[in-house]
Amino acid sequence: MIYKREDAAKDAAMHVARQMVAAAVTAPKGCGIDNIEAVIVEGDDKDVLAKHMRVIADETGADFFNRDAGNVDNSFCVVLIGANNAPIELEDCSLCGFENCGRTIEAGANCAFNIVDLGIAIGSAVSLAADNRIDNRVLFSAGKASLRMNLFSDNVSVVFGIPLSVTSKSVFFDRDPGNVLF
Repeated sequence: MIYKREDAAKDAAMHVARQMVAAAVTAPKGCGIDNIEAVIVEGDDKDVLAKHMRVIADETGADFFNRDAGNVDNSFCVVLIGANNAPIELEDCSLCGFENCGRTIEAGANCAFNIVDLGIAIGSAVSLAADNRIDNRVLFSAGKASLRMNLFSDNVSVVFGIPLSVTSKSVFFDRDPGNVLF
């Protein structure tokens, strides 16, 4: 069998995407409680994600959603990592700014431990991608759009997307989606 350059690049990106999910899951968690969820989208589902990003751009006027949708278009897949917002219920924590977890829940706020854990999980995932020379970028916009696709449990309200690209010039560097060389 002969593997062309584009096929090998896509296989490498998908392999690393699966490893990134493992890295996110095994990243350290506050009090050892795992509230991290992860999903990989490719193909038609990736196209739907980019479409949602463009709709949000139209609704909000935030044009970076369009720019980022172009980056998603030019990527093989997107790793989505979110935090399930189940407060870990520590006594006298107040790290989130509320006096206790009950008040946090009432306010619809996020447990600070879960958000910190999300950042650590994302850092672990993107460092793995970088170690494997897979171009990537953390996108708030892709995470926001993924919530419209109902890819996560109902209690996930914060998600970030990490598109993966394997090209001779990173599609994320100058952010010009029309400048891709395979």
